[in-house]
Amino acid sequence: MRKLNIIGWLAVIVVAVVLAIQFIPVERNVSTVPAGQSFERTEKVPANVAAILKVSCYDCHSNNTRYPWYSELQPGAWFMARHIKKGKEELNFDEFDDYSKRRKKAKIKSIISQIEKDEMPLPSYLWMHHDAGLSPAGKEQLLKFFRAYEYYK
Repeated sequence: MRKLNIIGWLAVIVVAVVLAIQFIPVERNVSTVPAGQSFERTEKVPANVAAILKVSCYDCHSNNTRYPWYSELQPGAWFMARHIKKGKEELNFDEFDDYSKRRKKAKIKSIISQIEKDEMPLPSYLWMHHDAGLSPAGKEQLLKFFRAYEYYK
């Protein structure tokens, strides 16, 4: 009987903690400028490539994220915020034009490598965003675009 009481109290404490952390706010990655606008304009991205980038890359690699329902719940919101922060630190398509020529070249090489190795989008992102997965045709379109890119040469 005593064990049941302890388990009951532990359950109450866990529920209380889960409810309490819901009130801790997380900064949102939302800009007034649509995602990818600067990259798409300055780099003359074809519509088919821009569509793939929007679905598969911009949530973590731009200044705008499409937030799903679960992003309102902790600890999921913290997990997302950390991924977005790391993604933008690594590559931000909205700030790509501000990169030096050398950095652009390095980023393009990295993009190509990660697409070829199926490292992006991250598997953890694909769990909840099945539409973000790259089809063989989508991979080929991205690779063709980035390999022809002036900084890659």
